[in-house]
Amino acid sequence: MAQRPDTVEFIDNLRQQLQELFPTRLDKAGRVNLKELNPAELEQFFAVLGESRYRVQQFLNWIYIKRVLTFAQMTDLSAKLRGRLELLACVPSLALADPRQSRQDTSKYLFALPDGNMVESVKMRYLEHLGPGRVAVCISSQVGCAMQCQFCASGQAGLVRNLQAWEIVDQALQIQRLLDSCGERVANVVFMGIGEPMRNLDNVLRAVELLNCGDGFGVGMRHIAISTCGVVPGIDRLAQLKYPLKLAISLHAPTDSLRSKLMPVNRRWNLAELMASCHRYQEAVGRRITFEYVMLEGVNDSLEDAERLVKLLKGLRSLVNLIPWNAVEHPAFKRSSAARVRRFQERVEELGVRCTLRREKGSDIDAACGQLRLHKMAEYKDKGGESPEEAVELFE
Repeated sequence: MAQRPDTVEFIDNLRQQLQELFPTRLDKAGRVNLKELNPAELEQFFAVLGESRYRVQQFLNWIYIKRVLTFAQMTDLSAKLRGRLELLACVPSLALADPRQSRQDTSKYLFALPDGNMVESVKMRYLEHLGPGRVAVCISSQVGCAMQCQFCASGQAGLVRNLQAWEIVDQALQIQRLLDSCGERVANVVFMGIGEPMRNLDNVLRAVELLNCGDGFGVGMRHIAISTCGVVPGIDRLAQLKYPLKLAISLHAPTDSLRSKLMPVNRRWNLAELMASCHRYQEAVGRRITFEYVMLEGVNDSLEDAERLVKLLKGLRSLVNLIPWNAVEHPAFKRSSAARVRRFQERVEELGVRCTLRREKGSDIDAACGQLRLHKMAEYKDKGGESPEEAVELFE
């Protein structure tokens, strides 16, 4: 016997139940964004539709393993269920606005969001020790940034808005779709793109949960890193959760006077407070902390600075990662010479702290955080655009 078609009243009743159940996970049309839901929530969603929990695994497989873009492509779901999903749910995707391949084996992606704003992601091949075909992706957590670090391109245009969890995860997912044809896979995810993750921590943590889901994307928690410029409450929250994530601190100066000039966040949480939170985090989680240190000639790259840095990190199991400055337009700064960087690195290691030099990848494709977005928006404005939505059309 043929099943009766769903009535308008029946669908409206389902829609009302779902909107009450997931009031913060709806798109503008009132449909549930399934890419925002974790497995437990997906089970609730399908239960409202009268479906078994097995549908959760099927859905996750279609989105994160087969990486389809529409419900119509989910062919092992019944036609009736797919029809209901079209009416009651959505699975949005980011649009690729600009891909760039570096001679240095790095690729930069500019993604257009549904509202016309843009964010950047970077794919890097440096995980040879984990096996062939493993890549890392650096993803963004906000559109723009409010932290105003003087040497960084991300904050030059200010903060526009936080990214939703699905918009964070979809950066990695869309890059993986592009990698499928060449047999590579995303093995590490780094929250070190545009934005301050600790200022959008609820969405970042949900994104971590979705990335880590065993039936979904499946990135191990120990292969996910979160970077912060020093938002102490966020570090303390991570310590309380005890997730085995990697923590990276954007430090860039060994004294309060210098760091406050370079990074306004230091005026809110100074180095003593930041280091105390790092000690609390390490005591709770047990993982080594990476301290990022951009090298600015004549600003923070002297041997005395190296000695102050080691003293500051005393008692922490740490790694100092020196970063050649990927220049933005700023008259006050100049990249440290290779010789000064080498002397700084050697002095830090002489004093007992492991110190590495980040391999320079992507400087020829505006791969520093925010550079490509700034250049594209400037290009867009030069062509007379008036809205982000027009910018999306221009760069597609």
